[in-house]
Amino acid sequence: MFRPTLPRQLHPFGWWTYALALAAAASMTTNPLLLMSIIAVACVVTFARRGDNPWAASFRMYLWLAVFIVAMRVGFRVLFGGGDGPTIILDLPAIPLPGWVQGITLLGPISLESLLAGLYDGLRLAAIVICVGAGNALANPKRLLASLPGAFYEFGTVLVVAVSALPQLGESLQRVLRARKLRRGPQPGSRRARLRAVETIIIPVLSDALERSLALAASMDVRGFGRTGGTTPRGRAASLALGLAATMLLSVWSFRLLARSPDLSVMGVPVIAATLLLAGLTAAVAAMRISGATVRRSRYRPTRWSRDESAIVACGITTAGVVAWVGSHADPLLLYPSTNPIMWPTLTPLLTLALAVGVMPAWLPTTVKTGGRRP
Repeated sequence: MFRPTLPRQLHPFGWWTYALALAAAASMTTNPLLLMSIIAVACVVTFARRGDNPWAASFRMYLWLAVFIVAMRVGFRVLFGGGDGPTIILDLPAIPLPGWVQGITLLGPISLESLLAGLYDGLRLAAIVICVGAGNALANPKRLLASLPGAFYEFGTVLVVAVSALPQLGESLQRVLRARKLRRGPQPGSRRARLRAVETIIIPVLSDALERSLALAASMDVRGFGRTGGTTPRGRAASLALGLAATMLLSVWSFRLLARSPDLSVMGVPVIAATLLLAGLTAAVAAMRISGATVRRSRYRPTRWSRDESAIVACGITTAGVVAWVGSHADPLLLYPSTNPIMWPTLTPLLTLALAVGVMPAWLPTTVKTGGRRP
């Protein structure tokens, strides 16, 4: 018996968990080599596994946004005084400011140490943005909305609409540019003519976005969005009480964790913290189950979670876990290299191995068996 295999779309939670794990790894360091490696991992996986959908084509816009973030971060260091360091590479005239803004200077001497600090901070934020863009490009937002629990349906709808806005703007911009290319006329010469040409691009894009919003609103109204199913006052009260209890329990657990309060330990497990966390999560799950009963919806061909998703999530969590372990057990300068004095960043073999694990989803097979036979 022969069962052919066909590629399938992975569960959106798998891709988002992987992307958020890479973003968490990027947030734990300012090492430029590690940050650029994480960016390279996200780019390789995205370009290898994305499809030809509008949300997949928006990844380039996230890359340009990351470049803009790095440039702005370095530019702020130059604009608001970057003389924190002995290596002065540019001495600009300082602009005096009024007394009510003491502590802030415009321009002045620019040091290499200050520019490197701005570059490292910008790279960290850019890496996080690119990882989030990778999750947006790899995961199908419609399947993500269909996979959310009923309690988060309305919130998930708002989130999916917001996340899909940037890909739709990118698609509209490409369509307008293609139309202008087909109707190419004489090139604008003066500045006013160039501004008018820009207006002919922006106005159609915004008009198309408005039309999409109106069509989406009409579609949601026809499908009965916002209408709730039958629920009793007792059920609503129970859901509210469980939600408040979960919030209070998890807040107390977070406070004890941040304050490092003393705890009773049994076999190395903090009893009070574990009890608060378990009770809070249980109350939260119960509240979601009760409130989710008010949302009536059906699923056609629900997305299944399989070994492929588990392997991809394991790759992302392994990368983030190794970075977190290195930050707590190794030299702090490995993840946060010094800029004053300047220290050359390095990558250890363990971090290199973690990055190699993180890039594996680009080549992991994701297939599903069909029921066909071949003699």
